[in-house]
Amino acid sequence: QVQLQESGPGLVKPSQTLSLTCTVSGGSITTNYYYWSWIRQPPGKGLEWMGAITSSGSTYYSPSLKSRTSISRDTSKNQFTLQLSSVAPEDTAVYYCTKDLRLHSDPTSLSEYHYWGQGTQVTVSS
Repeated sequence: QVQLQESGPGLVKPSQTLSLTCTVSGGSITTNYYYWSWIRQPPGKGLEWMGAITSSGSTYYSPSLKSRTSISRDTSKNQFTLQLSSVAPEDTAVYYCTKDLRLHSDPTSLSEYHYWGQGTQVTVSS
C-alpha cells in the first residue's frame, strides 16, 4: 500500500521560500508511469493544482504559479519536494502531495487521485 506523507514548516514569513517534502513509502517514485503532484487548498476555497514531477523526472507547473514554483526529487530517499518562493498570505493553505497515472491539473476532489497524503497546514504570516 502506497503512503504519502507531507512535511515542512507550519509557519512561513512573507517573502520567504516555502519548502515541503513528500515522503513516499510502499512504492518507488521512479516506477513508470506516474505523476507525483502538489496541490493545495486555501481556506474556504477549492483545490489548486500546483505542479508535478513524473516517474522519469520531468516537471510540469501551473502557469499561474510557474514563476515561483520548483519541484524536485531525491530518489535515494524516495521523496519529492516543493519549493514556493516569495510567499504571501494568499499562499496560506493545506498542501497535499498526490500520486496518479494522470496529471489531473484541474482537480475538484482529492478522490480524483489514486493516492494522497493527509495534508499539511502552511500559514504565511509575519
